[in-house]
Amino acid sequence: MPPIDQADFIIVGAGSAGCVLADRLSADGQNKVVLLEFGGSDRSILIQMPAALAYPMNTKRWNWGYESEPEPHLNNRRLNCPRGKGLGGSSSINGLVYVRGNALDFERWKDEEGARGWGYADVLPYFKRAETRAEGGNEYRGGDGPLSTSYGPLKNPLHTAWLEAAQQAGYALTEDYNGYRQEGFGRMDMTVRNGTRCSAAKAYLYGARKRANLSVIDHALATRVLFEGKRAVGIEYERKGKLHQIRASREVILSGGSINSVQLLKLSGIGPSDELRQHGINVLADRPGVGANLQDHLEFYFQMACTQPITLYGKANLLGKALVGAQWLFLRSGVGASNQFESCGFIRSRAGIKYPDIQYHFFPMAINYDGTSLASEHGFQAHVGPMRSQSRGSVTLRSADPHEKPKIFFNYMSHPDDWSEMRACVRLTREIFQQPAFAPFRGREIQPGADCTTDADIDAFIAEHVESALHPSCTCKMGDPADPMAVVDPELRVIGVDGLRVVDSSVMPSITTGNLNAPTIMIGEKGADHILGKPLLAPSNAAYFVAENWETSQR
Repeated sequence: MPPIDQADFIIVGAGSAGCVLADRLSADGQNKVVLLEFGGSDRSILIQMPAALAYPMNTKRWNWGYESEPEPHLNNRRLNCPRGKGLGGSSSINGLVYVRGNALDFERWKDEEGARGWGYADVLPYFKRAETRAEGGNEYRGGDGPLSTSYGPLKNPLHTAWLEAAQQAGYALTEDYNGYRQEGFGRMDMTVRNGTRCSAAKAYLYGARKRANLSVIDHALATRVLFEGKRAVGIEYERKGKLHQIRASREVILSGGSINSVQLLKLSGIGPSDELRQHGINVLADRPGVGANLQDHLEFYFQMACTQPITLYGKANLLGKALVGAQWLFLRSGVGASNQFESCGFIRSRAGIKYPDIQYHFFPMAINYDGTSLASEHGFQAHVGPMRSQSRGSVTLRSADPHEKPKIFFNYMSHPDDWSEMRACVRLTREIFQQPAFAPFRGREIQPGADCTTDADIDAFIAEHVESALHPSCTCKMGDPADPMAVVDPELRVIGVDGLRVVDSSVMPSITTGNLNAPTIMIGEKGADHILGKPLLAPSNAAYFVAENWETSQR
């Protein structure tokens, strides 16, 4: 196929937001849309099988392979920062968890952070438009959207014990944390359709690619945005060792995510002027917020030994894996058809916190999330971490070479409140695991360990064992154009230039409460209407839960 040299819209990045845009912008059959993606196909059993999620996350074929700079507050460790490379982007290598965030996250965006038009009432209709929920739609949930969500079967008795123990500890259950009430414990949503991963590519791109007006160019490395004056007019990209240029008559849209969109903006002359000049890049727009405000979620694994042989450890041998794989291959059912994150929790760390600031994923096995540390015995664990760290990091250029990975410095645990929140995570989780519901299953505390009790003990454990929950975001934050640190306005237009938008998780003014795939897809949905100049969906009047006693009680 000869290189395409003209389109109405060019989208850079076929990830969670980019796939949405490719579908929505090409839906009328009129707009010529080109989607550029550095990776390749997502057609692999390792991606499509939900229980195999650790494999694509650790494969160079589908992962950019980023890691942080040494983190001074975490014993100078470099933390993994996997980002999806290929159709579907990170939605093809993530944990398949579907969490929209708390309603008050979006109220904060609107009321405190300059993201006019992005309050909960504004974004809920776009969450609904994106989704087909297996149990059907309602006031909060979508029933006929491209993205499929479902619940796991909760067959393992440890999930029941987890929910019962939470109640015994004084917490409430929630029927749907993506509905009226996030706070509490309950079933966890996953992006699974008929036993297979429902990535953004499967949800939005597979069908859209059949349209004559949408072209997907894979293995294409975007090297810079092309400008005439201050107007974006195209993209330069490299493919198979050759440079190509493609022009956009309407707009260029960056959907590379919180790392790659930053790098491409800076390579194109948009960013902090001092940094750009340092690398010999001509400054087109001095925007100091590009690459600043980096946020993430940290988590650790609170692991318990299990006294009964009922955990997934029993499936971890060669025969067990073969049986799980065969059942999934032939029937799309069984253990392989679930990500195994089937129950969860959202709680407040202390009185005076208005809405949940701690998230739990419960998992019926004791193993690292990415599978790099093999389980050695029957066990179970809760992935637990704070949701609104006040630490801020940055993404900066290492050089002006687009092939060189940028510097990613999260500055994790640099704020004192982060440490008190992590200590609360340890103590509140230990309390749950000590409830009577776990008595039939509870063995020793594998980690942090029963002797990890003082603040100093916990701090040392956190510094050595905490990991990224893989939610980097907020590096091209949306805000009022008068805010010198804002990168895009509330219609996601890059401030200071024309014809260029950023539509991905980097535009979040602040991180949401939970995993980021769902809100990133929502950003793609709403962003598409802004780009097309369509009337926005009518705001919702659905209510949301806030605990009446939040000022005086932790639960």
